[in-house]
Amino acid sequence: MSVAIDKDIVSWDALADMVADLAAKVSREYDVMLAITRGGLVPAGMLAYRLGLRNILVAAVEYYDDEGKPGPKPTFLQFPADPLLRGQRVLIVDEVWDSGTTIHAVTERVRQAGGLPTTAVLHYKPDRSRVAGAPDHHVVTTDRWVVYPFKAGQ
Repeated sequence: MSVAIDKDIVSWDALADMVADLAAKVSREYDVMLAITRGGLVPAGMLAYRLGLRNILVAAVEYYDDEGKPGPKPTFLQFPADPLLRGQRVLIVDEVWDSGTTIHAVTERVRQAGGLPTTAVLHYKPDRSRVAGAPDHHVVTTDRWVVYPFKAGQ
């Protein structure tokens, strides 16, 4: 027996519109963008063009497996060195705030490094969030499974 999952299918055009909406909400006063892999890479690149940001760093974080199942806690596979973040206004970008666990862990690492973090996501799922707070900026609030055009096989 299979269970139907309520999904939001995002087209490339819809993605471009969401990034434009996010850019309108985010100030242009950041020193660096920190993209969370893998899902945050495409929206972060699109957003960086709109904001005129060239200094883009990457946080490779593993929390969900390829089947969407969470692990016990986020594992940092790669993270920028503290001097790259210290005293910097850091725009942290991911595609979705689901449990919030990954972006929360990244935000805390940025703070520990002496950076000033601001979070931005396309989709926010408040009913699924397992951490306090919410993204500083988001475009869509939903509880549905979101399928982005850059994620094959979902």
